[in-house]
Amino acid sequence: MRDAHTNIIPAEERLIDRVYWLINLRWIAIAGVVSTVYIASEILHIPLEVFPLYGVVFFLIVNAVLLRWVIVYFQDRKFFKKMKTLMSFQLFLDLFYLAALIHFSGGIENPFYFYFIFHIIIAGILLSRRATYLIATYASAIFLIVVFCEQCGFLTHHCLKGVFSAPLSGNFLYLMGASFVFMSTLYITAYLTTSISIQLTEREQSLKVANKLLKEKDRVKSEYVLRVTHDIKEDLAAIHSCIEPVQKGITGALNERQTDLLRRARVRSKQLVVFVDALLEITRLKLTEKIEMKYFSVNELVQEIQEMFAVSAQEKQISFEVCADPDIPSMKGVRVYVHEAILNLLNNSLKYTPEKGKIVWEIRNHQNVLFVKISDTGIGIPREDLPRIFEEFYRAGNAKEREKKGTGLGLSITKAIAEMHHGKVWVESELGKGTSVYLEFPSGA
Repeated sequence: MRDAHTNIIPAEERLIDRVYWLINLRWIAIAGVVSTVYIASEILHIPLEVFPLYGVVFFLIVNAVLLRWVIVYFQDRKFFKKMKTLMSFQLFLDLFYLAALIHFSGGIENPFYFYFIFHIIIAGILLSRRATYLIATYASAIFLIVVFCEQCGFLTHHCLKGVFSAPLSGNFLYLMGASFVFMSTLYITAYLTTSISIQLTEREQSLKVANKLLKEKDRVKSEYVLRVTHDIKEDLAAIHSCIEPVQKGITGALNERQTDLLRRARVRSKQLVVFVDALLEITRLKLTEKIEMKYFSVNELVQEIQEMFAVSAQEKQISFEVCADPDIPSMKGVRVYVHEAILNLLNNSLKYTPEKGKIVWEIRNHQNVLFVKISDTGIGIPREDLPRIFEEFYRAGNAKEREKKGTGLGLSITKAIAEMHHGKVWVESELGKGTSVYLEFPSGA
């Protein structure tokens, strides 16, 4: 799904995809026709008008190439409103070519004439009910023209000699019956396909409305959380600032028990401040609809984080290794958020890796994708916890046992930042052996 940074809305993008899909189907049909004609004429020795059939295939190829060129050429020229017209035109052409193929390969004697149904199904899926019935009528008309013009002698009937003992085109009663069955099948197919398609479209629209309402409710909730959390943070900061001078003895001497109680109160208040900061950050990310992305130096970012994190790793006696490509191109994004996402992952590794452990940070650029991998020799994550590891406030069971402090928001923030940049993040872990976290950002996000 495209975002606001592109000039294509999802519905229009889907139309383009459908046109490309039709073009790809045409190439499959071309391959099918060529192989069928070859097998029938060369292997089964059925007498066919090979050159006219291959001539139709040639026009199909030219048509497919031209249509693809039209889509590519007009894609950025506000051509989207004509996409459905273009799809209808494609289907009309396909039916004409199919009628030509049927005519040159036996007419009513060729069982492949029921392939007209596929075009009705495609029309029912992609176009309106009115357009689908129009295409069904056109298919019926062109089929009747071929069949009865052959019967009346206006068109040469290319009989499938050796397949039928007598030409079916001369049997008027059979022609009437086959035509009735064929036409009724087309219209029944049109009705069934469009009915199902309309129901699915209505269901999709209702889901879109429900999703929009849920997003609005989530936005209101997030705004409320943002206001409340901001107020709580101010109060916590005030409490923290009041405890500090008392703990330092500025207001008078304290005995050992009083000092210990104040120390514990200060630690708890500091933990709450950290939690509230994380909650504020994840809420801000949720409420951010438009972000200004700029190109920034990835090499400078790597050096900055490396210098910052190396000190923390050294204090805990953990080996920290950085493996980075020498000249990573600049990345388009929000530098402060990318910095935070990577630092969150490194801090997680530091928190759950014991002393003398090892953390390896790899950062590569491959095909315009910034690839980040952070591996550690920490406690690992239980398999049953992995599916929920990116949920807000969720912490693995062994993580809670090892580290009581923790908000459960770090990975949620990282995931939100990755998605904001149209990237992704995932985890691989083995309990007791360590964890590897992977982060990908498109360089031109």
